[in-house]
Amino acid sequence: MPYFFNAVYLLALLLASPWLLYAAIRMGKYREGLGARLLGLVPRRPGKGRCVWLHAVSVGEINLLGTLIQSLEHESPGCEFVISTTTKTGYDLARERYAERCVFYCPLDFSWAVRTALARLQPSLLLLTETEIWPNLIAAAKEHGVPVAIVNGRLSDRSYRGYRRLNALFRRAIARMDLIAVQTQAYADGFQSLGARPEVVHVTGSVKFDRAVFDRHNETTQHLARLAGFVPSDQVFLAGSTQAPEEQLAIDAFLSLVPRHPSLRLVLTPRHPERFDEIAALLDRSGTRWQRRSELDGSNADASARVLLVDTVGELGAWWGASHIAYVGGSMARRGGQNMIEPAAYGAAVSFGPNATNFRSVVAVLLDGDAAVVVRNGEQIREFVERCLDDPQYPKRLGENARRIVLEQQGAVQRTTSLLMALLNDGKPASPKRSLAA
Repeated sequence: MPYFFNAVYLLALLLASPWLLYAAIRMGKYREGLGARLLGLVPRRPGKGRCVWLHAVSVGEINLLGTLIQSLEHESPGCEFVISTTTKTGYDLARERYAERCVFYCPLDFSWAVRTALARLQPSLLLLTETEIWPNLIAAAKEHGVPVAIVNGRLSDRSYRGYRRLNALFRRAIARMDLIAVQTQAYADGFQSLGARPEVVHVTGSVKFDRAVFDRHNETTQHLARLAGFVPSDQVFLAGSTQAPEEQLAIDAFLSLVPRHPSLRLVLTPRHPERFDEIAALLDRSGTRWQRRSELDGSNADASARVLLVDTVGELGAWWGASHIAYVGGSMARRGGQNMIEPAAYGAAVSFGPNATNFRSVVAVLLDGDAAVVVRNGEQIREFVERCLDDPQYPKRLGENARRIVLEQQGAVQRTTSLLMALLNDGKPASPKRSLAA
């Protein structure tokens, strides 16, 4: 079976090579870490003590690792943690956030690459975040006697359909997992239907609730607000993790409302760095005054520029704390939405589009608690922002409900840590009675 997957991956690389070459030349992607990606030449770990290898695809998954590492480190002092990622933005953020740890690009799922990486790292446990099922990596880990776990597991509708269609190929890999800690019972049922053993599937909740920040006066948020020149009377509308055409919809809403509401400020944080210049062009065409976050140095904020383009990576969590009205992007088209827990924890009035299936459990609890609003088009975005501006009690109620719900949902890190420590200590799955579902 490893040879079959090797052949499939090689064919996929061959077919995608024109795009990969274009992306490498024009956007600077995929140039780094070729030895690690293709050959498994990750940094060699000199120590022989306990080691946990955590794999996180990109920025969102990298962000959630912090609280989990801290909890595991508390339970297992002296354990080493190494972190792999897939994207350049994820790699850069991981190097910044976990500078004292070993960070590297994850090898592609070729049998020779993953075996070499495991031999060089010699981990005691392999953790995959959310929905990372790589058959050759899992098989090689088991050959090396390394337990494998999925943490903060989820299955989007699209992922589930894909794994279901190819279940004959992925079923064995899923069945070999030692622990699958998932966010909801629906995800637990999905993994079991794909072949996971019931005794290793546990509902722990979402780790993302545990890393939520509630204090708007935290140092990072206050620093950013000062850089942007925000004053107490400003009403900040932040459209975060956006994709086309969400930036244009937010700009249109802002332009239609700012004549009557001059205290309104707009902050745009596109999801992908390669689109920063595209959004800058949109703002130029809009005719409004605006600034780039990368050009702010603490003394040059333009008070007449009511729009800010955040063209930096890794700051969105803190920017949410400066917002009063929030639109969480990636939810108007097919992306499946982005994390709405962060603005909810800060008590912002939260909105998102109709396609937030990646966070359907979070969406459900927020909507049931009158803590968020679904906006289906540009006109509804404008109406939502307008209502927040015209009726101050409305965003206050949404924000208070959102903060309360996030607080009530916390505890996933502790539950996940208990399961992982049992696996790390005994090499066996913990008892099902220890999960949230029990």
